[in-house]
Amino acid sequence: MKKQNIDYIFANESLFFTAMTHSSYANEHRDTHMQHNERLEFLGDSILGLVSADYVYHRFASLPEGELTKLRAAVVCEKTLYEVAVELGLDEELLLGHGEEMGGGRKRPSILADSVEALIGAIYLDGGLEAARTFIMRWLPGKVDLAEHGRAFKDYKTALQEIVQKNRQETLAYRLAGESGPDHDKRFTVHVLLNSNVFAKGTGRSKKDAEQMAAKAALELMGMID
Repeated sequence: MKKQNIDYIFANESLFFTAMTHSSYANEHRDTHMQHNERLEFLGDSILGLVSADYVYHRFASLPEGELTKLRAAVVCEKTLYEVAVELGLDEELLLGHGEEMGGGRKRPSILADSVEALIGAIYLDGGLEAARTFIMRWLPGKVDLAEHGRAFKDYKTALQEIVQKNRQETLAYRLAGESGPDHDKRFTVHVLLNSNVFAKGTGRSKKDAEQMAAKAALELMGMID
C-alpha cells in the first residue's frame, strides 16, 4: 500500500503490520512470536457494525428496524469489504503463508474482507473511535448509495410519496388506528389515507414501522411491488 490509500498515519506501525498478517504467515514464523490479525478482525467487526448502524440510522430516519438491518448487512458483507480491500490495495500488503499464497489467498474475498476489519481494529487501537470512524466514512456512504440504488432495501414511505406527488390533486397521510400488547411488546396499526380515504393498513412494533408496512401494502395494491 501505498499508505496514502488509507489516509491514516499510525503512531504504532506494528499495529498496521499485525492487521496485514494472516494466520498462515504467523504459523510459518512461530519462532518470531509474530501476531496475526484475527483478534484485530474481531475488534474491527464490532466497530464497523457500530459506525455503519449509526450512519444508516440517522440517514434513513423513517426506515424500520428490519430494513435498516438489511441495508447495514448489504454494506458490511464480505463482497463489499472485499471491494474496499482491493480499492485500498490491501491485497498487495497482506503477509500470507506459502501455501495460502500458492492457493490464491491474496485474491480470496474472505481473507481480504477480514483484512479490512483488522485494519479498522488497528486504527481504533492506535487513534481511537473517531479515527476509525473517519476511515470508515471515507467509503461507507458510497457503498450505502450503491446498496440503496441496487434496492438492497426499500423505503416504502418515500416510494409511495413519490408516486402520489405526481398527481397534485391527491393527498397522502398516515393515521394511527390502534395499538395492542403489553408495554414491552407493543404492536401499532396505522392506516394510510389517500385523499382522506383509508387505502391500506400496516402493523409494526413502532409507529414508524407500522407506517412503512402500511405504505408497502399500498404499493402492493397499486401493483408497484410484488
